[in-house]
Amino acid sequence: MQKFVIKGGIPIEGEIQLRGAKNSALPIMAASLLCSGETILENCPRLTDIFVACRILTHLGCSCTLNQHTVSIIANNLINNEIPEDLMQEMRSSIIFLGAVLGRTGACQVSYPGGCELGPRPIDLHLDALRRMGAEIIQSEGRLLCSAPKGIHGATVHLKFPSVGATENILLAAVLAKGRTVIYNAAREPEICDLASFLRSCGAKIAGEGESTIVIDGVKSLKGCNYRIMPDRIAGITYLSAAAITGGKIKLNGTNGAQIENVISLLEQAGCRIYHMDNALYIYAPKRLLSISGIKTMPHPGFPTDAQAIFMALMTCAKGVSVFEENIFENRYRHVDALLKMGANIYVSGRIAVVEGVQQLSGANINATDLRGGAAMVLAGLAACGHTEIKQISHIDRGYESIETVLSDVGADIVRKEEYN
Repeated sequence: MQKFVIKGGIPIEGEIQLRGAKNSALPIMAASLLCSGETILENCPRLTDIFVACRILTHLGCSCTLNQHTVSIIANNLINNEIPEDLMQEMRSSIIFLGAVLGRTGACQVSYPGGCELGPRPIDLHLDALRRMGAEIIQSEGRLLCSAPKGIHGATVHLKFPSVGATENILLAAVLAKGRTVIYNAAREPEICDLASFLRSCGAKIAGEGESTIVIDGVKSLKGCNYRIMPDRIAGITYLSAAAITGGKIKLNGTNGAQIENVISLLEQAGCRIYHMDNALYIYAPKRLLSISGIKTMPHPGFPTDAQAIFMALMTCAKGVSVFEENIFENRYRHVDALLKMGANIYVSGRIAVVEGVQQLSGANINATDLRGGAAMVLAGLAACGHTEIKQISHIDRGYESIETVLSDVGADIVRKEEYN
């Protein structure tokens, strides 16, 4: 087991190079199953979830190699259409392989996915859509037995909620299906656009991504290509927030400011000055942040749920009262107890959290509860007086590549240590 030890109170300053987005890389890796020839993915982050995806691809019969930040995948000769439970349980987004395997082989067996315990993430939207496209799905003892005796065909799908995962699974199943598929109320996240862009580079016919209606005309085959994964907007938000909470300043390279414009505007409301230049963002933070009256998590282009814990950490030290409303996941305030232990003043009632900023947080021994909650604890530790120890950091490693190295390079006092029981 490993832990982070942080000495807080040091403004960070310097340059950070943003890596590729995990939430984009994973569905694109799944999409490589649909392609003949070699798929080469550049700017792929080295994360535990990426390693699990490689193991899933290898189990299915792909050749999958990861060299630095480049993944090479050859999926010409699949030998399995079943993904073992232990692999499915290692990451929350493993269900994304369902649409790809079903679209490629016409059959698939998977268990329910694992990952962070953020409350229910129902996959009914995924299953209902695939059934409309010709899939027969039996749920038995925690497993999904899926087949398409007559093949996957196009369909009109109206999503009750703009689910990112369901939109991705429909896209993956539809690109090789017979006929046209139309998704209404589709998710509009930038990662959806990146997946569609990759599939189009492989020969797919897709239009409308980034809007609420996506149209896919099935093609007979796809061919692998070279593709560069988009920058990780949530990691970018995290590093900008690290500068904000410490009163520091950084240049964030390799980022697309347009994809996080809604978050940038909130950082500016909190008193930060942010400048766009070429492929970079500059942030200059005040000595103390100002509170933000209302932050509501919503599907894109609203405020992302993945940034809620990160902004809550910021507001614990801000001047005034901030109010959060979590509208995506039922159990996404699990980081609150750790922040309270560090001296934060937070009141939670259902989906609402009220944060009254304090003058100073204090270091404490805490446990990461999930990926983004763990990142919030790192930020709080950077700002706190004294030392903070964060255990169970495997959660954080799922979404941040060597976060301690990135932050150390811009002046933070954070180290990774082995913990011996």
